[in-house]
Amino acid sequence: MNIEVRKATKQDMPAVLKLINELAKFENEPDAVEITVKDLENDGFGDRPLFECFVAEANDTIEGMALFYYRYSTWKGKTVHLEDLVVSEAFRGKGLGKALYTKVIQYSKQQGCKRTEWVVLDWNTNAVEFYKNSGATVFDEWRTVQMDEAAMDSFCDKTR
Repeated sequence: MNIEVRKATKQDMPAVLKLINELAKFENEPDAVEITVKDLENDGFGDRPLFECFVAEANDTIEGMALFYYRYSTWKGKTVHLEDLVVSEAFRGKGLGKALYTKVIQYSKQQGCKRTEWVVLDWNTNAVEFYKNSGATVFDEWRTVQMDEAAMDSFCDKTR
Protein backbone atom coordinates (compact mmCIF):
# COMPACT_ATOMS: atom_id res chain seq x y z
CA MET A 1 0.00 0.00 0.00
CA ASN A 2 1.29 3.42 -0.96
CA ILE A 3 0.73 6.10 1.77
CA GLU A 4 1.17 9.80 1.06
CA VAL A 5 0.63 12.56 3.62
CA ARG A 6 0.19 16.04 2.19
CA LYS A 7 -1.27 19.42 2.99
CA ALA A 8 -5.01 19.45 2.36
CA THR A 9 -6.55 21.54 -0.38
CA LYS A 10 -9.96 23.14 -0.61
CA GLN A 11 -11.00 20.32 -2.94
CA ASP A 12 -10.26 17.78 -0.17
CA MET A 13 -12.89 19.16 2.21
CA PRO A 14 -15.71 16.74 1.22
CA ALA A 15 -13.42 13.83 2.16
CA VAL A 16 -12.34 15.63 5.35
CA LEU A 17 -15.98 16.17 6.36
CA LYS A 18 -16.68 12.49 5.72
CA LEU A 19 -13.85 11.59 8.11
CA ILE A 20 -15.11 14.10 10.70
CA ASN A 21 -18.51 12.42 10.58
CA GLU A 22 -16.86 9.01 10.93
CA LEU A 23 -15.00 10.27 14.01
CA ALA A 24 -18.25 11.58 15.50
CA LYS A 25 -19.77 8.10 15.15
CA PHE A 26 -16.67 6.51 16.72
CA GLU A 27 -16.97 8.93 19.65
CA ASN A 28 -20.67 8.06 20.09
CA GLU A 29 -21.81 11.51 18.90
CA PRO A 30 -23.15 10.71 15.40
CA ASP A 31 -25.46 13.75 15.27
CA ALA A 32 -23.06 16.31 16.76
CA VAL A 33 -21.38 17.54 13.56
CA GLU A 34 -22.93 20.83 12.42
CA ILE A 35 -20.30 22.12 10.00
CA THR A 36 -20.57 21.77 6.25
CA VAL A 37 -18.08 21.43 3.41
CA LYS A 38 -18.64 25.13 2.74
CA ASP A 39 -17.72 25.96 6.36
CA LEU A 40 -14.49 23.98 6.03
CA GLU A 41 -13.68 25.66 2.72
CA ASN A 42 -14.37 29.16 4.07
CA ASP A 43 -12.70 28.65 7.44
CA GLY A 44 -9.62 26.84 6.21
CA PHE A 45 -8.86 28.58 2.95
CA GLY A 46 -9.85 32.23 3.26
CA ASP A 47 -7.65 35.29 3.84
CA ARG A 48 -7.17 34.32 7.49
CA PRO A 49 -7.46 30.53 7.74
CA LEU A 50 -8.63 29.24 11.10
CA PHE A 51 -7.00 25.83 10.69
CA GLU A 52 -4.55 23.79 8.70
CA CYS A 53 -5.00 20.19 7.68
CA PHE A 54 -2.97 17.27 6.43
CA VAL A 55 -4.58 14.36 4.61
CA ALA A 56 -3.30 10.82 4.25
CA GLU A 57 -3.93 9.06 0.99
CA ALA A 58 -3.79 5.30 0.61
CA ASN A 59 -3.66 4.24 -3.02
CA ASP A 60 -4.69 7.76 -4.12
CA THR A 61 -7.80 7.93 -1.88
CA ILE A 62 -8.05 10.13 1.23
CA GLU A 63 -8.40 7.78 4.19
CA GLY A 64 -7.16 9.99 7.05
CA MET A 65 -6.76 13.58 8.15
CA ALA A 66 -5.24 15.69 10.90
CA LEU A 67 -6.77 19.13 11.49
CA PHE A 68 -4.84 21.60 13.68
CA TYR A 69 -4.38 25.28 14.45
CA TYR A 70 -2.06 27.61 16.33
CA ARG A 71 -2.59 28.56 19.94
CA TYR A 72 -0.59 30.81 22.19
CA SER A 73 0.65 29.68 25.57
CA THR A 74 1.38 32.40 28.10
CA TRP A 75 4.16 30.13 29.37
CA LYS A 76 5.61 28.72 26.14
CA GLY A 77 4.56 31.00 23.29
CA LYS A 78 3.43 29.60 19.94
CA THR A 79 1.96 26.10 20.12
CA VAL A 80 -0.07 23.82 17.86
CA HIS A 81 -3.38 22.33 18.92
CA LEU A 82 -4.23 19.10 17.11
CA GLU A 83 -8.02 19.22 17.01
CA ASP A 84 -8.66 15.87 15.34
CA LEU A 85 -6.71 13.04 13.81
CA VAL A 86 -8.88 10.37 12.23
CA VAL A 87 -8.32 7.43 9.92
CA SER A 88 -11.19 5.65 8.21
CA GLU A 89 -12.09 2.43 9.97
CA ALA A 90 -10.98 0.21 7.09
CA PHE A 91 -7.46 1.69 7.21
CA ARG A 92 -6.81 1.76 10.96
CA GLY A 93 -3.70 -0.12 12.01
CA LYS A 94 -2.05 0.29 8.60
CA GLY A 95 0.25 3.22 9.40
CA LEU A 96 -1.86 6.17 8.24
CA GLY A 97 -2.49 7.49 11.75
CA LYS A 98 1.17 7.28 12.68
CA ALA A 99 2.15 9.01 9.42
CA LEU A 100 -0.30 11.88 10.09
CA TYR A 101 0.77 12.16 13.74
CA THR A 102 4.43 12.28 12.71
CA LYS A 103 3.72 14.94 10.09
CA VAL A 104 1.93 17.19 12.61
CA ILE A 105 4.69 16.87 15.22
CA GLN A 106 7.41 17.52 12.62
CA TYR A 107 5.47 20.49 11.24
CA SER A 108 5.06 21.95 14.73
CA LYS A 109 8.79 21.66 15.33
CA GLN A 110 9.59 23.23 11.93
CA GLN A 111 7.28 26.16 12.74
CA GLY A 112 9.21 26.86 15.95
CA CYS A 113 6.42 25.76 18.26
CA LYS A 114 7.31 24.93 21.84
CA ARG A 115 4.50 22.42 22.28
CA THR A 116 1.94 20.35 20.41
CA GLU A 117 -1.18 19.51 22.38
CA TRP A 118 -4.47 17.70 21.95
CA VAL A 119 -7.24 16.00 23.90
CA VAL A 120 -7.95 12.28 23.96
CA LEU A 121 -10.96 10.48 25.41
CA ASP A 122 -10.01 8.33 28.40
CA TRP A 123 -11.82 5.29 26.99
CA ASN A 124 -9.79 5.41 23.76
CA THR A 125 -7.09 3.23 25.31
CA ASN A 126 -5.39 2.41 22.00
CA ALA A 127 -4.82 6.11 21.33
CA VAL A 128 -3.76 6.82 24.92
CA GLU A 129 -1.16 4.04 24.80
CA PHE A 130 0.06 5.12 21.36
CA TYR A 131 0.55 8.69 22.60
CA LYS A 132 2.33 7.58 25.77
CA ASN A 133 4.61 5.27 23.78
CA SER A 134 5.49 8.14 21.45
CA GLY A 135 6.77 10.22 24.36
CA ALA A 136 3.71 12.41 24.90
CA THR A 137 2.44 13.12 28.40
CA VAL A 138 -1.21 12.25 29.02
CA PHE A 139 -2.37 14.34 31.97
CA ASP A 140 -4.90 13.02 34.46
CA GLU A 141 -5.18 16.24 36.48
CA TRP A 142 -6.36 18.59 33.74
CA ARG A 143 -10.01 18.72 32.73
CA THR A 144 -11.39 19.97 29.44
CA VAL A 145 -13.92 22.75 29.94
CA GLN A 146 -16.45 23.80 27.31
CA MET A 147 -19.43 26.10 27.12
CA ASP A 148 -21.83 25.29 24.28
CA GLU A 149 -23.91 27.84 22.41
CA ALA A 150 -26.95 27.51 24.69
CA ALA A 151 -24.82 27.94 27.80
CA MET A 152 -23.11 31.01 26.27
CA ASP A 153 -26.52 32.51 25.48
CA SER A 154 -27.68 31.90 29.02
CA PHE A 155 -24.49 33.29 30.53
CA CYS A 156 -24.62 36.42 28.36
CA ASP A 157 -28.30 36.95 29.21
CA LYS A 158 -27.49 36.76 32.94
CA THR A 159 -24.60 39.22 32.67
CA ARG A 160 -26.47 41.97 30.82
